[in-house]
Amino acid sequence: MNKIKHFIHAYGEWIKHVLVPLGPWGMLALAAVDGSFLGMPLDAIFVSYVYTDRSRFLMYVLLGSAGSALGSIVIYVIGYTGGEVLLRKRLSPQKFEKIHESFDRHEFWALMFPAMLPPPAPFKIFVLAAAAFEMNFAHFLLAVFAGRFVRFLIEALLTLWVGPQIVTLAGNLFAHRFVWVVVAAAVAVAGWMLWRRAKQGRATLGLDEAKPRPHTSESS
Repeated sequence: MNKIKHFIHAYGEWIKHVLVPLGPWGMLALAAVDGSFLGMPLDAIFVSYVYTDRSRFLMYVLLGSAGSALGSIVIYVIGYTGGEVLLRKRLSPQKFEKIHESFDRHEFWALMFPAMLPPPAPFKIFVLAAAAFEMNFAHFLLAVFAGRFVRFLIEALLTLWVGPQIVTLAGNLFAHRFVWVVVAAAVAVAGWMLWRRAKQGRATLGLDEAKPRPHTSESS
């Protein structure tokens, strides 16, 4: 146990030593590394940035989101060249088909939604799937950026409101209430999609009603 604590402390000190000279850009670099192949305590460090530099919290949200999108390119390239084989080795046939179907129906939401979730959600699996199922690259980057933006923005606002202990509280909540967190997030996204469709439907209906009807002259 003492060795583990010593390793965690040394790991944290090493990260601080590397990031301090980079200033705010350390958030971009760390998020890129975390998004590529090496897992980092990204949320804890992000919260630390926000808590010590509150006036620029939105900048850290943008840098973290951009870094995650850029780092995910590494996994996208790997997935594009052999992602389906890797997925079939890691997933059951039923899980594989379910993810495949979700990308066929709504590829953007199939990637953005997992990008919103904090660890231990298996986000890199969905990045591999996006590449294996040949998701449009621009849409891929946008989905990762958008999902991470929502996640970091919520974390930043909670940090400003509650404090840096929000990482521990959120971690415990997610670990013990994983299903409920996922369900709540899914309901929120579904509700937003339904509201957007209803709004578009009303707008379309308004345009249809506004169209002039053709004039018909009666013959005498």
